[in-house]
This record gives sequence, structure tokens and C-alpha cells, in this order.
Amino acid sequence: MKLTVFGATGRTGREVVRQALDAGHQVTAVVRDPARLPVSHSALEVVTAEVTGPEALRPALAGREAVISALGPNNRKEVGIASIALRSILSAIDGTEVRRLVVLSAVPVGPVPEGEPFWYRKIALPLLRGLLREGYADLAAMEEEVRRSAVEWTIVRPPRLTDKPLTGEYRRVIGGNVPGGRAISRADLAHAMLATVDDPATVKQAVGVAY
Repeated sequence: MKLTVFGATGRTGREVVRQALDAGHQVTAVVRDPARLPVSHSALEVVTAEVTGPEALRPALAGREAVISALGPNNRKEVGIASIALRSILSAIDGTEVRRLVVLSAVPVGPVPEGEPFWYRKIALPLLRGLLREGYADLAAMEEEVRRSAVEWTIVRPPRLTDKPLTGEYRRVIGGNVPGGRAISRADLAHAMLATVDDPATVKQAVGVAY
């Protein structure tokens, strides 16, 4: 497929780019700083653009079939970037051939699965949601933007991310979060995001992924 990846210089985004190229896809990586993307490949095109400007993004979407966004705040100064960038991406997609959109969110934005222990439901999760309230509010706003769009979207919600290697062995729940899922590697998260692109069961669904 011909894919455009946003957030390609982040730790998850780099994994998405590498794995997509390894799988034989043609990849356009949209970045602010090309020096931060240590990947080179004959099927990789790197486009430098700010994700807040729809007009600047349209050339990176021309002729593409799907978009994967691994965007998220890297620090407190960037809180709000997920929803702002997604509005810009959706505006840029309008009028193009892109029909598929996969975006990255997080477990705390979704529902609590049945059977979770008391300490997680009443202590750990509320504490996490409180500490990172602004970031999760941004992701929730981003999800609403996605749901209102006309594209065939999928929202992927992982728990805590690690830098462990790719295993391809993880659980996923379509329409909810993974019970007892507390972590997943960025490599396996990237694998899961790519797997949803051509999976019709995940269209217009939020998908929880975890070990």
C-alpha cells in the first residue's frame, strides 16, 4: 500500500515506518526535522511540514491509500497537539483518495474492562487520569474529531509503552480495552497499528492492544 505516516520521528512512529517498509509498503513520512528520522529506504519519501497546516500536508497525501498517525504530546508544552494536528490532517485528507485512517490514543481514554481489580479501577487508573488529565483530554478530543469524520477510521489504544523488541504476540479487543493489559512494546504497537489498516473488522472501531 501507499501509506503516509505522521509522528514518524517519535519512538512509535519510527517503528511504524520501519515495519511498513519491511512489509513492502511505500511510505511517506511527514516530519518537522528530517534529521530525527534515522531510516533510509528506496520506498521512503520524507516530507518536512508542520502538522498544523492543512495546505502543507496535502502533497504528502496525494495518491495515498491510508494514513497512520502516531502523533502525541512529547512534553507538557505540546499538550493539545493530538487534536489540533488531527483536525489539520482531516482537513488535508478532504478531497484526496485517502479513505483509511489509523490513529494512536491511550487506554485511559477508553472504558474500563470488566473484571479489573479494585486497586486498578479505584486507585491506579483514577490517579493516572488525574496526573495526565490534560494529555488524556487532548486525546479524547482527538477521538471525537476522528469519530465525526467521513474516513474509515480506527483508534488504537495501548497501555504503558516499553522499548522491548517486536514479538507479534499481543492481545487486542475491538470496541474496548484489553482486560489486565498493562503494557505493550512500541514495536508491537506499531505492528498492531499496521495490521488494522487492511482489517475491515476494525473500521470505525476503537481497538485496545496489550500483552
